Amino acid sequence: MIGYYVIIGITMLVSWYVSSKLKSKFEYYSNVHLRNGLSGKEVAEKMLRDNGINDVQVISVPGQLTDHYNPADKTVNLSEGVYMQRNAAAAAVAAHECGHAVQHAVGYSMLQLRSRLVPIVNISSNLMQFVIFAGIAVMAASRTIENPNGNTTVLAIGVALFAVTTLFAFVTLPVEYDASNRAMKWLKDTGTVTAEEYVGVQDSLKWAARTYVVAAIGSLVQLLYWVSLLMGGRRN
Repeated sequence: MIGYYVIIGITMLVSWYVSSKLKSKFEYYSNVHLRNGLSGKEVAEKMLRDNGINDVQVISVPGQLTDHYNPADKTVNLSEGVYMQRNAAAAAVAAHECGHAVQHAVGYSMLQLRSRLVPIVNISSNLMQFVIFAGIAVMAASRTIENPNGNTTVLAIGVALFAVTTLFAFVTLPVEYDASNRAMKWLKDTGTVTAEEYVGVQDSLKWAARTYVVAAIGSLVQLLYWVSLLMGGRRN
C-alpha cells in the first residue's frame, strides 16, 4: 500500500501547484479591466444571445471558482467574483460556462456522453474506495498455498467502479477544452475583448483546463496501480 500513498501524495502535490497557479492567474487578470465595461453576467448574456440561446438564465452563486453550467435547469451559474466583475478573468469564466450552454444547444456528443455517465459515476464514486479496500482484505484473508493471490472478485468489482470514474475524467477533458475554445473564438471574433484582454482570457482558461488534466492523469495512475494489484503484478 506504500506505493498507493506515494501516488496519492504526488497527485495531491501537482494538483495543489496547478490550483495555486490558477488562483494566482485569476487574481492577476482580475486587475485587467475590460474596456467595454461589461460584467461577467453581461458577457454571458451577450454570448448566449449571439448564439441564439434564449432559454438559459445567468444567475449568481456563492463561493469562489464555483462557476458551472447546469443542463438540468438550463442555468449558467457564475460565482460572486465573476457575476459582477468587469475584467478579463470574469469574461473568461463567463464565456467558458456559456460554451457549455452552446454545447448543450447544439447537441455536442461528448457533453451528452458525460451527462449520461453522471448517474453511474455518482454511484461508483460513493462505493469504489470501500469496495477496493474490502477487496484487498478479502484477498489477504483468502490466500492459500494453492491460491497465493486469494479471492480477487471483490477487488475486481472495486477496480471496475474506479475505472468508471477514470473514464468520466477523460471524457470531461474534451468537454472542457471545447467549451474554452468556443469561448475564446466568440470573444475574439466579436471583439468583446481587446488583444491585451484576450491574452488574459487564454492564459486563465489554459490553467483552468490543466486542473482537469491533472485530475484525469491522477485517476489513471491510481487505476493502473489497482489493476496491477488485481493482476498479481504487485505484492504488499
